[in-house]
Amino acid sequence: MPTKNLQIPTADGRADAFAAFPDGGGRHPGVLMYADAFGIRPVVRELARELAGHGYYVLVPNVFYRHGPTPLTELPEHIGEDVRPALIARLMPLIEAHTAEPERILGDADAYLRFLTAQPEVGAGPVGVTGYCIGGLLAMRTASAHPGQVAAVAGFHGPVGADGPDSLRRLLSTLTARVHLGHAETDMTPAALDELNQALDAAGIDHTSEIYPGSIHGFTMSDTDAFSAEALQQHWDRLLPLLDRTLGVS
Repeated sequence: MPTKNLQIPTADGRADAFAAFPDGGGRHPGVLMYADAFGIRPVVRELARELAGHGYYVLVPNVFYRHGPTPLTELPEHIGEDVRPALIARLMPLIEAHTAEPERILGDADAYLRFLTAQPEVGAGPVGVTGYCIGGLLAMRTASAHPGQVAAVAGFHGPVGADGPDSLRRLLSTLTARVHLGHAETDMTPAALDELNQALDAAGIDHTSEIYPGSIHGFTMSDTDAFSAEALQQHWDRLLPLLDRTLGVS
């Protein structure tokens, strides 16, 4: 599986990034993948390689590049609950600063998509966007800002809708992509899921949005205590058909 470490030019500098794509040459549909708060690391690279193995060029940017290359803080091989709170405490100021500035998010998204679609291994046509944890929110904001370009968007254990109903309505008002949202049981109550899905219905968005049974926040990440092999497989069972239907890979 070919991979590259890349530098994406942006208005504020260069974002380091990881890319994976199918072997054998040719051009492939592009997918922009946003990592969780812990950033690009072995488990995220493995997710990108797995997705690339299904026929996609996958680009994973370091969204906190303004503060340095990934990893921004030293990470253990396994992010257990004994160390997770301290790591999140170090990263939370970066997360809050980034998500508080919509213009920064959208400017970066423009740069990421422009770079992705310019790669010689990426074919013409629409792209997909997927994200994990805070990356799920970034994925939805990217898709909303690029309705003519992003055909599919997926978010897993992300805080979509956490900013309140008015913010959610604005986010959905320009969204045209097909959507899948996979929520952890610890992140989303059934009542909150109903409200979110009603908003998606009201906006006329083709979507699936569900709570993955028995899951906790971070269930896709095998280097954390939250990891669930069953929930990760459910994530692939939802993500791959979504991308295949919208981007033309079978």
